[in-house]
Amino acid sequence: MRALALTMGDAAGIGPEIALESWVRRREAGIPPFVYLGGRDHVERLAATLGLDVPVKSVAGPAEAVDVFTDSFPVLPIALPAPAVCGKPDPSNGPATIEAIDRAVELAASGEAAAVVTNPIGKAVLYRCGFGHPGHTEYLAERCGGASPPAMMLVCDGLRVVPVTVHLPLAEAANALTVDAIVRCGRTAAAGLARDFGIRAPRLAVAGLNPHAGEGGHLGREEIEVIGPAVDILRGDGLNVDGPSPADTLFHDDARQDYDAALCMYHDQALIPIKTLDFFGGVNVTLGLPIVRTSPDHGTGYDIAGKGIARPDSLIAALRLAATMASTRAGMSDALA
Repeated sequence: MRALALTMGDAAGIGPEIALESWVRRREAGIPPFVYLGGRDHVERLAATLGLDVPVKSVAGPAEAVDVFTDSFPVLPIALPAPAVCGKPDPSNGPATIEAIDRAVELAASGEAAAVVTNPIGKAVLYRCGFGHPGHTEYLAERCGGASPPAMMLVCDGLRVVPVTVHLPLAEAANALTVDAIVRCGRTAAAGLARDFGIRAPRLAVAGLNPHAGEGGHLGREEIEVIGPAVDILRGDGLNVDGPSPADTLFHDDARQDYDAALCMYHDQALIPIKTLDFFGGVNVTLGLPIVRTSPDHGTGYDIAGKGIARPDSLIAALRLAATMASTRAGMSDALA
């Protein structure tokens, strides 16, 4: 068994707190072993502040973390230049946040760690110390070689969604939709479902952009001129793809039985159904990387950090899914070999 590499995220946010809470629930929640990459002193102080009985132990890497995980919270120490204060992000700790991500990627790429699980980062804080990427996904793609753009998948029990456009103002999202972008996203989603979820013949549903999927062009022509042609190309690849379909009928209980993932045209079209179905337990997955990466589907929570009220549900789900995906990927690789 290989441990997961869990990054601290922004040390002033809820990442360290939910990591501790996840370890406390390791037995009842069936959490796989992980090694926490972050400040040891900070998590020790935080555990004491929160009244958590968590013995913290420094380790050299994932292998040692597996050995001690039952009885200790394993930390691969990352030095914080400034003391981390819950709820008060400090740009001077930004390089340590990035170092934790870099070390985690290296451990997964070398095979020492089974997968990477990232706690939330404060992008605005990192921008102040020179971080030049829109977020984790783009940075991880670069660190992993950047051969092709990855895709973001959101996962909860009963639903997987992949937004084609992500962090764009809604007024710009329609202009950013292209045939190539949809095709690339669809191909990455299908490959990820096969490699990481063991679905050998994945079924993709494609949402329309406009109300009623454009109503034959009367409510917009994107379905006719962009989305439809992309669906035809994906079908030409031999993929099982349906759409474009009206988004308002795509996510009810019966409809979700007909596909393995839905391609959505913009951020909220994908995230509203996920967060409606499972607000606390959704997981962010990056498809198209040579490593497995998951993350809780929420932000840094500066307003509640250190108060003992942050829920670890999404991180627990991310840890469990990362281990399952890593095992599935290894099994699929063995089968192909």
